[in-house]
Amino acid sequence: MKQNLLANIRIVLVEPAGALNVGSIARIMKNMGLTKLVLVNPRCDLESDEARQMAVHAVDVLETAQIVESIPIALAGCQQAIATTVRSRSVPILLESPSSVLTGLLVPNIQSALLFGAEDRGLSNDELKHAQRFICIESNPDYPSLNLAQAVTICVYQLYQGWLEISSGQIPAPVTSSPEIASMPNNATIEVLEGYYQDLEAMLLEIGYLYPHTVAVKMEKFRRLYNKANLQPEEVAMLRGILRQIRWANQNQVKLSEN
Repeated sequence: MKQNLLANIRIVLVEPAGALNVGSIARIMKNMGLTKLVLVNPRCDLESDEARQMAVHAVDVLETAQIVESIPIALAGCQQAIATTVRSRSVPILLESPSSVLTGLLVPNIQSALLFGAEDRGLSNDELKHAQRFICIESNPDYPSLNLAQAVTICVYQLYQGWLEISSGQIPAPVTSSPEIASMPNNATIEVLEGYYQDLEAMLLEIGYLYPHTVAVKMEKFRRLYNKANLQPEEVAMLRGILRQIRWANQNQVKLSEN
């Protein structure tokens, strides 16, 4: 029996404001075989009549939804995350179509996430930094902004179509749409990488390679560099060991200069 690869994917909504939208998203998730819904600091009530009425027979998705305080918590245990955006960033990124990216989430034994921003603002640059790839849903330039539930619908439909193709043997599993997202089960999780990025940023500030006014842009470039490497836990541990040694040497050099 084939593994249900859809069970490995969580839909993450960052600060959703509309109970109607969240209820609609729960319904389309169940329509397309997804059950893991995570909300980061929701600004609406999942137990409201509005949410439950829109969910119809997917109230169980609402009832089992996880509510968390931050994106790193929402991504705990994930090894890849894809974000939806139309936002231009300080560091240029490749915006891809759902059809070219999403089937790459359907990988055995890999926990993955699909991130969506709030209805009124989308995902900020700081929130987008947690993803490795970025989806842009092309639409009429005269009115390009999609409703949140509509954007989720397009993406989860694409995921389900990919799963149907894998299940029927039309395409093999695991599916990886590019080398950058060819994750393996022993890759470092997102939270392990995030810990390393925090250590790296602190060290680069300490030695004067980074400055407070440039740290966001420079660290974004480092994140993109490491995301291409598909680092394993032992490799991240090695990199953190290098940072510890640099800190030790730097501190001892300071002591020697003071003597």
